[in-house]
Amino acid sequence: MATRTNEYEQPIGVALSGWTVRERPARVSIEGTRCRLEPIDVERHAADLFHAYSQATDGRDWTYLTIGPFTDLASYRSYFAGAAASADPLHYAIVDRASGKAVGTLSLMRIDPANGVIEVGNVTFSPRLKRTALSTEAQYLLMRYAFDELGYRRYEWKCDSLNAPSRQTALRLGFQFEGIFRQAIVYKGRSRDTAWYAIIDKDWPVVKRGFEAWLDAGNFDAEGNQRESLASLREAQAHG
Repeated sequence: MATRTNEYEQPIGVALSGWTVRERPARVSIEGTRCRLEPIDVERHAADLFHAYSQATDGRDWTYLTIGPFTDLASYRSYFAGAAASADPLHYAIVDRASGKAVGTLSLMRIDPANGVIEVGNVTFSPRLKRTALSTEAQYLLMRYAFDELGYRRYEWKCDSLNAPSRQTALRLGFQFEGIFRQAIVYKGRSRDTAWYAIIDKDWPVVKRGFEAWLDAGNFDAEGNQRESLASLREAQAHG
């Protein structure tokens, strides 16, 4: 594509003549096949989540989060009440449709309707949720909501650059690595270099089709094991 120039022969970006400010994400439930995303609610979700997180054998899941670990339900409920009242981040509980129990949370945050930019963050998955098809569906549902229903142009993932599992997850989900912001954050008394990843609207159709192919029941055997990886199915969509 040829670079556009203005009247001074300076290169300028792609025109967005039909662009309008996007809507902010709402406190709505988002239905999936395996799970449902619900705006967090202390009475509905706090006890289930605390119990689910308590199944972990140690506190390593909280190392790269700005909160936790929580040693009792009362302290978790206190944090949760503040999170439930927040509009940015806007937190959603991930409810397992089979059990009806909340098994994790994630949020939309750093919400920028004017520029169509939004970030998924505060990803807090219990042992019941990690490395399951349900966890992948939860990520897909929130991504689909941001792109297809709200019309955002850019969907971001950021994490501590030392958090190797989070960085691997971002790539598995279809995010592209964009760089390291050095000394970006201070949390838990330490410095954080932040790794940035993003999916933009032109990436989304292929990413979406990859998710849908992976989540299809035919991609799993009788024991629930995947037949093809998400990355391979996304690659096939890109060249199909």
